[in-house]
Amino acid sequence: MCDINNHKINQAVIIAGGRGERLKPFTDEMPKPMYIVEGKPFIEHLINQIKNFGIENILLLLGYKAEKIVDYLGDGKNFGVHIDYDITDASFDTAERMTHAIDKYEDIFLFMYCDNICPINYKKLVDDFYKNNADIQISVYKNKDKWTKDNLIVDENGLVVLYDKTKTNPNLQGVDIGYEIIKKSAINRFKDLTGGFNKIVFPKLVEEKKIFATTTEHRYYSIGSFDRMKYTEEFLKNKKVCFLDRDGTLNVRPDKACYIEKEEDFIWLDGAKEAVKLLNDNNYLVILITNQPGIKRGNLTIETLEKIHNKMQKDLTEIGAKIDKIYYCPHNWDENCECRKPKPGMIFDAQKDFSINLNNAILFGDDERDIEAANNANVKSVLITYEYNLYKAVNDLINNKL
Repeated sequence: MCDINNHKINQAVIIAGGRGERLKPFTDEMPKPMYIVEGKPFIEHLINQIKNFGIENILLLLGYKAEKIVDYLGDGKNFGVHIDYDITDASFDTAERMTHAIDKYEDIFLFMYCDNICPINYKKLVDDFYKNNADIQISVYKNKDKWTKDNLIVDENGLVVLYDKTKTNPNLQGVDIGYEIIKKSAINRFKDLTGGFNKIVFPKLVEEKKIFATTTEHRYYSIGSFDRMKYTEEFLKNKKVCFLDRDGTLNVRPDKACYIEKEEDFIWLDGAKEAVKLLNDNNYLVILITNQPGIKRGNLTIETLEKIHNKMQKDLTEIGAKIDKIYYCPHNWDENCECRKPKPGMIFDAQKDFSINLNNAILFGDDERDIEAANNANVKSVLITYEYNLYKAVNDLINNKL
């Protein structure tokens, strides 16, 4: 059962029955979810994520070479969960596989694909499900970077208004990535159908206005084919990442409506350089994100900004430190761009460039816009003040006090 009062979901279901043709020759001998990524089968990464969601009961819908997965996972005790199985013939399609297990589902459950992983905002997904009274609440990658082919349209209220498995409609924007909260009753209605579950059921629920989406700009990763495997491997390294604001965090903030317009105007705050080195020494990827509207307003050129940042990096090099990447927004506040904080565009640009898991990231900034940008990207944040400067905050981070 699901505890409706606190919106707790108690069961996760993973579908993992296909032959994984695009992973041949690996799948000649092993099922796709057993592909090793960062030292463990991919399905183990999914199980660890499910545990972090607070779910301990898992049902696996298996088909092709099911025994390999069962032999590895067993009853789940060694992985801190309880695992049940529903095993069908490898020839079953997804609708048959899902409806075959109908008696093993709880009334409401989390459904996942066996080959996708994304650090979704799970709490928001569940809350959206109840708020919308949805039959199915799906997770959708906005796909602004055209990482894959779009297959749906979501309106401003989160309602899925078109689901096109053929991916041919010219107005599509976004792609479902799994991580679905599903009512058992929604599947029970279609238990006699065969074919692709999403292809059959989703369009019907779209017509009934019973399928909603929780969107994310965090790129998802997959073992569905070898061409994207390097990105998935990089993502699952779980790098430690620190985002830094610039003015007021690293250097003395200029007066309101004024800008750092030349190299000599860049004055380090006490301990800031040492804080960056401390992050470097503790294997953090250090990324700077800064609003620079002076470019648009004509107070600053890109060339001058680069000279300022070169000076900043040179100062850091002298103490054996560095900032790994600098992102800046050149736009004015009224341009409605996606990169100017408090919007999280620069954070998501870095996420994609470095295959970052933003669940492992933290942001330090001295302005509420920094904190709001972090919140919008589901990133932990810390407000820097004159009394609680960057060095103190980083030292607390390193010593596990944050």
